[in-house]
Amino acid sequence: MLHSMTGFARESAETEIGTLTWEIRAVNHRYLDVQFKLPEELRPQEQAFRQQASTNIGRGKVECSLFFRRAVAQQSGMPLDTNLVKLLGARVSEITAILPAAAAVNPIDILRWPGVVQQAEVDTEPLFNAATTLLNTALEAIVNMRRGEGQRIAAMLESRCIEIARIADTVRERMPDVLARVRAKQKERIDKLDVEADPARLEVELALLAQKLDVDEELDRLESHLVEIRVAIGDKKPVGRRLDFLMQELNREANTLGSKSADTETTRAAVDLKVLIEQMREQIQNLE
Repeated sequence: MLHSMTGFARESAETEIGTLTWEIRAVNHRYLDVQFKLPEELRPQEQAFRQQASTNIGRGKVECSLFFRRAVAQQSGMPLDTNLVKLLGARVSEITAILPAAAAVNPIDILRWPGVVQQAEVDTEPLFNAATTLLNTALEAIVNMRRGEGQRIAAMLESRCIEIARIADTVRERMPDVLARVRAKQKERIDKLDVEADPARLEVELALLAQKLDVDEELDRLESHLVEIRVAIGDKKPVGRRLDFLMQELNREANTLGSKSADTETTRAAVDLKVLIEQMREQIQNLE
């Protein structure tokens, strides 16, 4: 089952300590790259969170942000570091003496100074347990989103495979007529030269020309790659890189088909194949 590498999830939970919110954003990336933004109280637990995310997500650039807002009961009182306030006041007075025209300092600005308002210590164990449970919920949400997007991509790939197979069948059916017309055209050119050609040598040359223009092997490999793509789509493991390789192989066969083309219809078929393959490749870039 295919999984996209792009997705977003946001989950919140109320606890006695405060409100926790996880936001997870994922985009395509060559490898798995998980980055965390955590509140100060839970930074020592980053490795545990990273292991938790890596277990659920196989590939992509993933940004996990945890926001913590303390409950009102935890914020009541707002104890101040009076020594720090006095020190800041003294420094403000010194600056005012030097710059008498400076605007007066707003007390609210003093409250915003780091360390002025002393936060009560938080028991990190229940906070970590709650954050872990909530992260599981957020990871499940983003995995479901990525799976849903993967199913949409799988349906698109299947429709393109059907169209590629149809074009390949059309080229195969037309090939005997194409080779017959090429053979007749070559004989007509020789007749116009008004020279006597060795019939045996002529047959050999025409056979070599037919062999050069024959695309049965390319069409066989094209159909074989389509089988591999369908197998990969149904695989439970990440197959983005495998599908990307198969796109390269499909493109190679389409290029060869175009280079061997002996008529405009075959050339048009090769171009149509390349368009379909490029559409598939663009979507595969987003797969795990």
